[in-house]
This record gives sequence, C-alpha cells and structure tokens, in this order.
Amino acid sequence: MKRFLFTICILTASLCCMAQTEVRFSNEASDTLKLTQLLDEGAAMHFDNPEARVAFFARKFIGTPYVAHTLEHDPETLTVNLDSLDCTTFVETAMALAYTLGERRTSWRDYVYNLRRLRYRGGEVDGYPSRLHYICDWAVDNKHRGNFSDVTREFPRYNEVRRTIDFMTSHRDRYPALADSANYERMRNVENGYRQHLFPYVKSMDLSNKAVKAAFHDGDVVALVSNLKNLDVTHMGIIVKESPTAEPYLLHASSSHGKVEITSQPLAEFMKKNRQWLGVRVFRLNE
Repeated sequence: MKRFLFTICILTASLCCMAQTEVRFSNEASDTLKLTQLLDEGAAMHFDNPEARVAFFARKFIGTPYVAHTLEHDPETLTVNLDSLDCTTFVETAMALAYTLGERRTSWRDYVYNLRRLRYRGGEVDGYPSRLHYICDWAVDNKHRGNFSDVTREFPRYNEVRRTIDFMTSHRDRYPALADSANYERMRNVENGYRQHLFPYVKSMDLSNKAVKAAFHDGDVVALVSNLKNLDVTHMGIIVKESPTAEPYLLHASSSHGKVEITSQPLAEFMKKNRQWLGVRVFRLNE
C-alpha cells in the first residue's frame, strides 16, 4: 500500500512539473495572485451577459504598459504576462478571464486553460504555427469550437470584403520564427486556407449611424480591418459604453500612447481619423 501511495505521489508530482513547464509566466507569483484576485472580485459581481464580464476585466488593465512581441519565445510556449500587454494579448486576457468566470471557476489554472483555448488552434500548443496569428484564423477556429460568435452580420449596416491572406510569409524577414523552413511551410499551409477569404465588417463611415452605435454592447471585442491587400486586421480592442444608448468608445492597448487606455474620442471619430483602418469586425463571447 505504501509503495502504491508513493508511486501515485511521484506521478502527481511529475504531472505538476509538466504542467508548470508548459506555461511561461512573466512573474509567476504576482501573475497567479493577480489572476486569483481578479476572478474572486468578478465572482462577487452580477453580470447580465458574457460581454459584460469582458468589459469588467478589460477595465482592470487600464494603465498597463504596452509592450509588443511578448509571446515571441523559442520554443513556442503558452505565455502569461499581466505586467505588459499588446493589443491582442490584452483582448485575450480579458476574454479568458471572462470565460473562466462564466464557468464559475476562480482558479488561475482554469484561466491558463482558457487562455490556451483562445490563443492556439484547437486549444493546443504545437509550435509557432499553432498560434492563431491572423484574426481571420482566430475567428474561424474559435467560432468552430463555440468560444465566441462573429456578430458583425447582425449589425444594421455591414459590408463584406474578400482577401487572400498571406502577409506573414510574404514578409518572412519580419518574423524570426519563419526562418525555420518547417515553420514557414506550416504557415503557408495555414494561409492556403484563406485565399479569397470573405469576411464581414462595419465600415468606418457607418459607425456614426445611430442604429449601429446602439447595436454595440459594452464588452464587445472589435478587430480593426486593415487597408492592406493581404492582411485582414492590424489592431484589436474592446468596446466600452456607459449605457446601452451611450456612445461606444474603444478600450485598447495603444502603441502610440504606450499603455492600455480608453480613446479620448468615440469609436466613430477615432476610426475616421485613422485611415489605415476601413472598419471593424465585432465578436461576442458565448455563454
């Protein structure tokens, strides 16, 4: 019996070590503590819908420094970094917290599991190309698994655009991981699935429409559609509204201002003054 219990303890310890090596923390002690505190705080609140949970957690990161490329490590490993965020990791962090709370879970380990589900194809880390680099790929994979919905076509006004997405392999020199021929070929295979890819978006000029503004929910995730011919999205953020009839603003990790912040202008005005974006796609977390 003692030998059996000893064997079980060894196996458990081995599994725990394996689980720990699968995650790279910026600061494990502070990150896990903060995650637990955020989830405990959220558990004491009442939310009308999943996107309200997203908005709640997103606001908790206002002022967090913007830092790019925090996920770029070799080998590819699930990275948790609450000390600095870029536009994508900010959105993923808020969504993973909201999803975890929606499952009535308050453990940082559950958050890590849900972050992996959102960030990687099929929810599994399998090298650099398994990360969902393109938003079109991120949307298709997560929608298929029921994690969130693309609600863009539910808006009173929307258009569609068709693009062949191959920016990464066309600019191989910008992505150090693509120097590896296996990674490059795998990314080419991913991009082959997005030739003449059709997706909906709400034009910037339509964001001033009263019905369109009312259609946004506090906590909607928005992807800003690029005007580049072979790329779909170059920025992301989260909608914040003080009331259902209020103007939507963009809460995002701003590279120009170096931190997570709410735009000083409503979304419609912000988009009009930034000509590199044609409009927005809108995603909503599922229950």
